[in-house]
Amino acid sequence: MTSALKERYLTEVVPQLRASLGYDNVMQLPRLEKIVLSMGLGEATQNPKVIEAAERDLTVISGQHPVITRAKKSVAAFKVRAGMPIGMMVTLRGKRMYDFFSKLVDVILPRFRDFRGITVDSFDGQGNYNIGIREQIVFPEIDYAKVDKIRGLQVTIVTTARNDDESKSFLKLMGMPFRKD
Repeated sequence: MTSALKERYLTEVVPQLRASLGYDNVMQLPRLEKIVLSMGLGEATQNPKVIEAAERDLTVISGQHPVITRAKKSVAAFKVRAGMPIGMMVTLRGKRMYDFFSKLVDVILPRFRDFRGITVDSFDGQGNYNIGIREQIVFPEIDYAKVDKIRGLQVTIVTTARNDDESKSFLKLMGMPFRKD
């Protein structure tokens, strides 16, 4: 069972991308590869309960269980020892990726205060796009009464585009609301 966004990609976006980019082979066209959600939890060094609350939130947001990321090195200034949990991440692929992308574009981004579109400056040079979300409560699945602390998260949209221009035109056709600066 495929998502509606993937159907739209195959029927509408692929022909438009082939015409605008001039590729003969469909496999050369940019497509979504994965979406990575990550949350940094620096305060977990002092309070281990933070990991449980963030894990619950990220599980509800993504629909799958996150992986705890651990410190690779000890940093005395931050009271961090090697192996301590300092964050968590989840990688979405397939149907969950397309469902999350459509939820992000249609529901989450318009819920931001004074939303006029997202900036085009957040591409990384290889065709991937990063969005920083300051509050996890913009997601409708999060129960505001059960939130112990407002946390931010990073959303990385990884595409197979060769450069930022291809990725921008692809994401724009997929419905990403870029700012008209």
